[in-house]
Amino acid sequence: MSARSTHIPVPSPQQILFVGIGNVLRQDDGVGVYISERIRESEYTSVLTVEVSIENYIGKINRLDPDLLVLVDCMDLSRPPGAWSLLPVEQIRTHALNTHHISLKQVSELFRMPVWVLGIQPLTTAFGETMSPEVRRTADRLVEAINQNELHFGD
Repeated sequence: MSARSTHIPVPSPQQILFVGIGNVLRQDDGVGVYISERIRESEYTSVLTVEVSIENYIGKINRLDPDLLVLVDCMDLSRPPGAWSLLPVEQIRTHALNTHHISLKQVSELFRMPVWVLGIQPLTTAFGETMSPEVRRTADRLVEAINQNELHFGD
């Protein structure tokens, strides 16, 4: 799996909270939920599935107080379906996020820890419960990398 080399300024070992965001009734928009439901928690990895209501979990996430928060969601990367990027939330364009009513960039300002976004390019977010094959393949590879601690967050 090729990931961009991304430096995250948090101590190691670090507690990382992956938060799955998305609407499972809008095809590829459910990729964040799909991924979060398959991540195995470990000593340094925890997971929370919020679907479309991350704003309802702000207090809980701040109480969990991880070293790093990774929001997992589909987003328009202007790349082929299934492409993905791991970016600090400050690099996210507000208008290019997702189908939700609140932008991840805006909501991230309410968290006390560094926030990154693991964004996956959708093929479609039309109504339906079936994820496109391209996005599902990427999601499965990302889950495997996270569960094997192979998703590199730094040099």
